[in-house]
Amino acid sequence: MATVVAFHAHPDDEVVLTGGTLARLVTQGHRVVVVVATDGRVHDDDPYRLDELRSSTAILGAHRVECLGYADSGFGPEFYPDPPGRVRFGRADVEEAAERLAAILRDEEADLLLSYQANGGYFHRDHVQVHHVGKRAAELAATPRVLEVTMPRETLCRMTDFARLLRLPPPYPPEIVRAAYAPRATITHRIDVFDYARQKRDALAAHRSQINGATARLFAVVQHLPPQVFGTMFSREWFVDPTAPQGILRREIFD
Repeated sequence: MATVVAFHAHPDDEVVLTGGTLARLVTQGHRVVVVVATDGRVHDDDPYRLDELRSSTAILGAHRVECLGYADSGFGPEFYPDPPGRVRFGRADVEEAAERLAAILRDEEADLLLSYQANGGYFHRDHVQVHHVGKRAAELAATPRVLEVTMPRETLCRMTDFARLLRLPPPYPPEIVRAAYAPRATITHRIDVFDYARQKRDALAAHRSQINGATARLFAVVQHLPPQVFGTMFSREWFVDPTAPQGILRREIFD
């Protein structure tokens, strides 16, 4: 059996992007470790989200959860100053942050690191930083394999159209969707996570603080779907192996 370290930017990313895959890996007998770069707090009075992370990862079955201790940089044109005593992850020194992650990779003797693509999926500064830090940490720890989390850009476009049809807020602005994540033809791994729909839905619901404002209606619709419907809508998760040839779609993480 293998040890997989999933490196994410914020609490809730672990379930949105890889929840089904992590639950599947645990069921297959692999050791799963979740590491987040930030505690998800943009402002000092924001909810403490690490408790939600621990609840979510317990539902998914993860064996260990760690936070590198950085502050959330926020999404949008304004890049807030660093809060007292902490550094926003988007400003973190890559070498220092990579060494923090590499220490976990070495401790776990990780066989595989799940990280992000260079565009961070949707250009969030913390997600872009995950790519740089994850890549360097894998080099420092000599982790043998890295897979980058993604989704087909075409699927994201359909999700945006679906949200618009239901008069719900789209997941991302149109100008971001056009260049987000990865074209379908470049994806190397497509994982079937239909059987883990209930765990993914319940793990998503654990992040209660994120169900607010403009996204509240969208979250409410998604979280109240029956597992079978949720599983049909969110039945796959995708990854890119930057070292693998394109054109062959692999259906297991370790293919």
